[in-house]
Amino acid sequence: MPRPTPEGRNSGRQVAPGVDRLGDDVVSFYLLEHPDGLTLIDAGLPGHLRQLQNHLARSGRSVRDIRAVLLTHGHPDHTGLAGPLHQAGVDIWVHEEDAPILKDGPRSAMRHAKPERSMLPYLLSRPAAMGTLLNLARKGGFTAPPVPGARTFSGDQRLDTVPGRPQAVVLAGHTPGSTAYLFADQGLLFTGDALVTHDSLTGHSGPTLVCRGFTHDSAAALTSLDRLDGLPASLLLPGHGQPFAGSPRAATDQARHAGLH
Repeated sequence: MPRPTPEGRNSGRQVAPGVDRLGDDVVSFYLLEHPDGLTLIDAGLPGHLRQLQNHLARSGRSVRDIRAVLLTHGHPDHTGLAGPLHQAGVDIWVHEEDAPILKDGPRSAMRHAKPERSMLPYLLSRPAAMGTLLNLARKGGFTAPPVPGARTFSGDQRLDTVPGRPQAVVLAGHTPGSTAYLFADQGLLFTGDALVTHDSLTGHSGPTLVCRGFTHDSAAALTSLDRLDGLPASLLLPGHGQPFAGSPRAATDQARHAGLH
């Protein structure tokens, strides 16, 4: 039996036509191919750079062929490659509320988007959750360089210069600037951590909100689910967990039923 890759099951796996899921067993980010060019949704951890480079090289491309990076929020497990990609000339997009995390560096996330609860109760009740923090540290999540000069937006907005002209849908709660990206023509909705299908602190699988140990304002996050309900998508692609095939309303109903933890 072949040994798993260091990145885990997410190593360049196609999850929809023109969409490859990258990252590892803890965090996912996505490469979207469009006739107008390549877009990266979220930017993983610094340790994922070689994985991304190798994946692009298999089709004769490099990071310079990426037109834009759409960050769903500023947490370090979603922004780790923003620095080298920005240096390569790629446009980095993030909501203005989360831009200070990029500008000040990954450790500033605790200052700009402090979680509601300590992680300690979660780790005590589920010690396996420590693997998430170890993965973050091992792959450079706390040492990524600051990224000044990201392109920002303040509210729902169509990003006309990004391939596929996605709609940014603001979902404040997980962080103040959490945002989903809707590619309506392909029926794709990238939800980041505003709606996930696995929470590594609690171990919950299925559509859910991230627990309070990683969320800035859980009441706002719950309210933000309402903004997803009517969006024209048939595949939801979260920052953690498996893709969800179905309507946004079907996913948000399950998340509401799961409740806050």
